[in-house]
Amino acid sequence: MNAVRSHRIYSFGRSACRLFTSVFCDLKVYGAHNVPASGGVLLVSNHESFLDPPMIGAQLRRPVSYFAKSELFQIPLFGWLIYNLHAFPVRQGTGDISAVREAIRRLQEGNVLTIFPEGSRSPDGNFQPVAPGVSLIIRRTQAPVVPVCVSGSFQAWPRHRAMFRCHPCRVLFRPPIRLAHLQPAEIVATIERTWREMKEELKKRG
Repeated sequence: MNAVRSHRIYSFGRSACRLFTSVFCDLKVYGAHNVPASGGVLLVSNHESFLDPPMIGAQLRRPVSYFAKSELFQIPLFGWLIYNLHAFPVRQGTGDISAVREAIRRLQEGNVLTIFPEGSRSPDGNFQPVAPGVSLIIRRTQAPVVPVCVSGSFQAWPRHRAMFRCHPCRVLFRPPIRLAHLQPAEIVATIERTWREMKEELKKRG
């Protein structure tokens, strides 16, 4: 598919997600201006439900790339759709080096990449441990990191439910930070600490 058509599909998908999340999730987004207007940037977010990728990307002007389970690309039409929404496959639980290389390539080419370093959706709505693999991408690319915190999407669509339900959702973007100079354990600790701070901030915002 040519780039122009792919861009149109992404623009339509973003508009549809913006409408959907506004109507059914009462989505409110704070700090979207903190995402740099150009250059490679890594959005590091917690992961509560399937709603997280569209909620993060819907209100950003720049296109966003993201990992998606390789099995999703095998679903007719849906796989085609997420491919044209800039997703790329990752084989979960295998240490997929090719997916890491693709992530590094996209960042080095100046794209926005969303990563959910907990590895999978939260089973209970709480933060899960951050996988150390995120530090490899950060240290290799030297890309600025924008912490992202999602709240409410677990209640809207917990992993044990087949369908979503209406529930208010919030997304908070922090200003970019530089973490590449830190050791892997320090990077993980910084991300986890920042998420906890952001969750408390979202509670105060209501």
